[in-house]
Amino acid sequence: MSKRRFHLLPSPERFKSITLLGLPIMGGMLSQSLLNLVDAAMVGSLGEAALAGVGLGGYANFVVIALVMGLGVGVQATVARRRGEGRDDQLAAPLTHGLFIAALLALPLSLLCWLNADAIIGFLSDDPAVVAIGSDYFGWRMLAVIAVGCNFAFRGYWNGIRQTGRYLQVLVAMHVFNVIISYGLIFGHFGLPDMGAAGSGLGTTIAMFLGTGMYFLLTWRTGRNHGFLRSLPRRAELLFMLRLSMPNSLQQFFFATGVTALFWIIGQIGTAELAIAHVLVNLALLLILPGVGLGMAATTLVSHSLGEQRPHEAYRWGWDVVRVAVVVLFVMGLPFWLVPELVLQLFTRDPDLLALGTWPLRITGLGMTLDAIALVLTQALLGAGASRTVMGVNLGSQWLIFLPCAYLAGPVLGGGLLAVWLLQSLYRTMTSVIFAIMWERKHWADIRI
Repeated sequence: MSKRRFHLLPSPERFKSITLLGLPIMGGMLSQSLLNLVDAAMVGSLGEAALAGVGLGGYANFVVIALVMGLGVGVQATVARRRGEGRDDQLAAPLTHGLFIAALLALPLSLLCWLNADAIIGFLSDDPAVVAIGSDYFGWRMLAVIAVGCNFAFRGYWNGIRQTGRYLQVLVAMHVFNVIISYGLIFGHFGLPDMGAAGSGLGTTIAMFLGTGMYFLLTWRTGRNHGFLRSLPRRAELLFMLRLSMPNSLQQFFFATGVTALFWIIGQIGTAELAIAHVLVNLALLLILPGVGLGMAATTLVSHSLGEQRPHEAYRWGWDVVRVAVVVLFVMGLPFWLVPELVLQLFTRDPDLLALGTWPLRITGLGMTLDAIALVLTQALLGAGASRTVMGVNLGSQWLIFLPCAYLAGPVLGGGLLAVWLLQSLYRTMTSVIFAIMWERKHWADIRI
């Protein structure tokens, strides 16, 4: 009797499908990280107040746009499901619904935040110079909330029909425009006004709208046969897209506020711990991005298979993408736990900060391999339509378990940064176990989209 062999990676054909979908998404996310570094370098030349103000404004912007980010997942899951069902004439209908919802949500959000920019940034800082710069930057960014919502909806459509390269092309073009326009507005070049740090916010907003225009032209050419803007969406269709998208948007929103709470907890331990924690979080994001990119590939593969009435195939795709993500994150995390001091020295030479950050970075490198399960299966479950369940697990584990335990172990009991980082790794491992059990039970296969 022949024995089944375990292979570390899926078959070549399935591996090719995963990488063709995932690599452009991963590339787009990495380009966003590079843009953030370039933006910080340009603004950083203006001084500490400018850098701090733009940092606070950028974070406040992320909290707001989180409320429209879920549209990308909702559109992608629905488009992939329709493609699997063979309903090609309706592939772009979910995109139309997403665009309408983006407008309905973004316009009041933009107006509210733009009118209260000073109060919002003032809540985050007591420094008048930082507040003045941050509120100007935040105000300009708030004008682009509708463009951000539309861009996420367009991304969902292109990822759902398995043309992720279009997403990467538009995103790279947006980033090029962003750097050029922001550079001109920050320093007054190319005949543009000298706006200082606020010019970075306006430059990003202009680039976002240019990206929306590029998405629209691309989709108009190819999406009309898929039902793009063929008719006004009905109320029931909008409510359905809201039910599918809002749990993920709320999850992103509370995750963002949870990160703020984490930094507040670490700040209660000490200033040095807070400084190195910012470095550790940014390094962790470099590992998370490939996992999220592969997870978004799982969203399309799972939803498409369910549309074809092949739940076992959807189940296999989930675990196949997990296997790829585990290998990728393990390899990328090797420097973190083998030579953490060398990695940290790229950001600081302070011996005290290096000592504080060495073991937390090792924990990050090792723990991220297990976190790959949660990163991928979160997106796979969203592709199956289990958005409310995913939101409940992620928010419950973060707000009800991790953050209270981190406060108790760190500031109260004196465990320090290391105790907080250990708890964070344990909570993410627990989340991976929960999502793995949910995937094995296959209740998600019965959800209708």
